[in-house]
Amino acid sequence: MGRSRTSRRRPADAQAVTESVDGGLAQLVPDPDRPRARTLLIDGAPQSHVDLDDPAYLSFEYQRRLGHVIDLAAPPGRPVQAVHLGGGALTLARYVAATRPRSTQQVVERDAALVQLVRRELPLDPNARIRVRSTDAREGLGRIPDGWADLIIADVFSGARTPAHLTSTEFLDEVRRVLKPSGVYAANVADGPPLAHLRGQIATVAARFPELALIADPAVLRGKRFGNAVLAASGLPLPLAELTRRAASDPHPARVEHGGRLTDFTGGAVPVTDEAAVASPAPPPSVFR
Repeated sequence: MGRSRTSRRRPADAQAVTESVDGGLAQLVPDPDRPRARTLLIDGAPQSHVDLDDPAYLSFEYQRRLGHVIDLAAPPGRPVQAVHLGGGALTLARYVAATRPRSTQQVVERDAALVQLVRRELPLDPNARIRVRSTDAREGLGRIPDGWADLIIADVFSGARTPAHLTSTEFLDEVRRVLKPSGVYAANVADGPPLAHLRGQIATVAARFPELALIADPAVLRGKRFGNAVLAASGLPLPLAELTRRAASDPHPARVEHGGRLTDFTGGAVPVTDEAAVASPAPPPSVFR
């Protein structure tokens, strides 16, 4: 996944931790190159990577792309109020806490057993202002006051699929309610050929936000393979030039689409409503081999 390698080796006694959680079988697997780093897998599918020595390090491609959005959502180092829908190993909440000290964050992660495992094995910095709620993402979002968030990140998967009720215009109405007028929404969207789900999600987000950008591997955009794309949206113009530069300079370079090219990419897809919403497609088994 484009990790940078170092000469450090994990301690000889580092062992994987395996436990049943609400979403399946969770594993925390030591990173051979980072002594206090672990990769979280659920039923064999990689979910998150955390380095307790360096929480600003993002190993997974899609998390680095979300990291670019986080970096550009406000001036460098300025604290933000952030909502994370989907927690995993709390990688991105840790990233915000490390790069934007004094930020206030709310994480909504339905899997209470997973939260307990992560808190025990990968404890949060006690000084980080991170509150974790174990409830459904849309329900948790509904409890947050109007205009509270500078940043909302949606990275919710159940059985490697994003639940249908988190893909609709009605869900995005809640997102816009919670965001400040200048706030930024970012979502991790997984899809493969023929990219019908991704095109529908672009149309859905575009129906609720005037400014929109898509960050993805060119091979994914061409429908050559299953993969992750990051949608970023706001009521105000996005920093497209810097976002493009950062995405292109990644170990696995990504492309940023916006404006007319992004509209053309949707191919006439229409916004998704609660009534018509379906879960995102399941990834093929080959993705995790």
